Amino acid sequence: MTKTPTPVTTSKTQETAGHSHHPEAWKWYHYFWYNTDHKVIGIQYLVTAFVFYLISGLMAMAMRTELYTADPDFIDPSLYNAFLTNHGTMMIFFWIVPAAIGGFGNYLVPLMIGAKDMAFPNLNAIAFWLNPVAGVFLIASLFFGGAQSGWTAYPPLSLVTATTAQSLWILSIVFVGTSSILGALNFVITTWKLKVPTMKWDQLPLFCWAMLATALLALVSTPVLAAGLILLLFDINFGTSFFRPDGGGNVVVYQHLFWFYSHPAVYLMILPIFGILSEVVPVHSRKPIFGYKAIAYSSLAICVVGLFVWVHHMFTSGTPGWMRMFFTISTLMVAVPTGVKIFSWVGTMWGGKIRYTSAMLFAIGLLLMFVLGGIGGVTLGNAPFDVHVHDTYYVVGHFHYVLFGGSVFGLYAGIYHWFPKMTGRMLNETWGRVHFVLTFIGANLTFFPMHNLGLQGMPRRVAMYDPQFTFINQICTYGAWILGISVIPFFINIVWSWIWGEEAGRNPWNALTLEWQTTSPPAIENFEGEAIVWTGPYDYGIDSLGVEKDKTVEELLTEVSGETS
Repeated sequence: MTKTPTPVTTSKTQETAGHSHHPEAWKWYHYFWYNTDHKVIGIQYLVTAFVFYLISGLMAMAMRTELYTADPDFIDPSLYNAFLTNHGTMMIFFWIVPAAIGGFGNYLVPLMIGAKDMAFPNLNAIAFWLNPVAGVFLIASLFFGGAQSGWTAYPPLSLVTATTAQSLWILSIVFVGTSSILGALNFVITTWKLKVPTMKWDQLPLFCWAMLATALLALVSTPVLAAGLILLLFDINFGTSFFRPDGGGNVVVYQHLFWFYSHPAVYLMILPIFGILSEVVPVHSRKPIFGYKAIAYSSLAICVVGLFVWVHHMFTSGTPGWMRMFFTISTLMVAVPTGVKIFSWVGTMWGGKIRYTSAMLFAIGLLLMFVLGGIGGVTLGNAPFDVHVHDTYYVVGHFHYVLFGGSVFGLYAGIYHWFPKMTGRMLNETWGRVHFVLTFIGANLTFFPMHNLGLQGMPRRVAMYDPQFTFINQICTYGAWILGISVIPFFINIVWSWIWGEEAGRNPWNALTLEWQTTSPPAIENFEGEAIVWTGPYDYGIDSLGVEKDKTVEELLTEVSGETS
């Protein structure tokens, strides 16, 4: 028996969240200026973040080329330190966080909940434009010697080296943090108030659950980092002694303030990616999501438990035994809701009719990479082992598996999945598979040997090292070059397909979430009329839909539109 579609009405808040005067469609130049449309802002975030990704990737390739030999024969050690600081900063604060939260979050959340825009469109635009300003400060720091203290900016090193560059670095992070707070507030209000009334909470797409958890986590943790960095800025420029040991300051307090945000920042980077995975896997497996409520509630669980694990970064900072024990337990506990998600995704794929599209390949690659990185995280969460490998390349290998293998693979999966919706064009699948193979090989060749380097005792953040580590470093460098090359087919594919790609139609994947009801690309106010909640977001299969097997979702939507009109 066919389900009766439920018409959806919009709220007054939604109607006022839009804009009174619009062109029929945005022109290319609208994307280079102030715009309050959430879809334009989402693409602005994605493109800007990708530019920083390229810049940061070039820095990484320069560093890996330097590490090809044990001697400093490619770049100067001080420049190496500056690249090291800015590479980590850009990858985290200017690529993964803005692309995942600002890019996909802004573009998809209003569409997925049937809203016309974000709750506060102007605040949304301001949040984006803080990022290019922050990027200018960060790049400008390189012209003053570059911040030399790494992306953690630990005092007292950050107090005495390249102080002008360090101040510019701090200002850039404060701007990005402000952007994150404004965006998080917007996501919470938008999801809570603008969700179409007939969409029940257990029909909310899992990406929206992930974004809600991410936003709540950002609102709690980001102000703590901002406070710590502002105090550090005062110490550098105004003679205060919050963290100056010679003035009675406490450097360990800075570490607590920094890591109270910066470990949750790992979840800020990965929770939206988990949301992307929860959308990609069921669509390309043609199966209902396994454990919807478990995945949704585990995002909230990660949000809560993730606030109580930061001290495992400080096991070598004079941490007392009871604190080591407590944070070892809490660190291992956070693996439980993460494991729930992984088993749910595997359960979704099990027995499904998997289509090995580029999006699905990156999703599967993400699962493998993240599990391997997670195993390394479990070992590092145990204080005795962490003390042994702290500040070695074992840590570098671990977090690159989690962040590159997790977050970046997830961003690629999301781009391949939603590119047809954003542009109305399909990406070339052959070039997408080439991109996946190069990225997967390059990532594993670069980061897996780093674990062995760390176990052998090679310290991280050094331009010169003992010659006994040369061979493994050369393998890592070859992998980094492959990773650099892997971006080329992706970039060509994006540009070519955006202009000349095959037309996608409304719903090329036959997906069920609301963003696929509208045109590709969507109308300026998202939906031509009212969004219709006519089925659950993951109800793939004849029994759940009660419809003929050979009908596509687009045909069903046409029927639904005819019945409701």
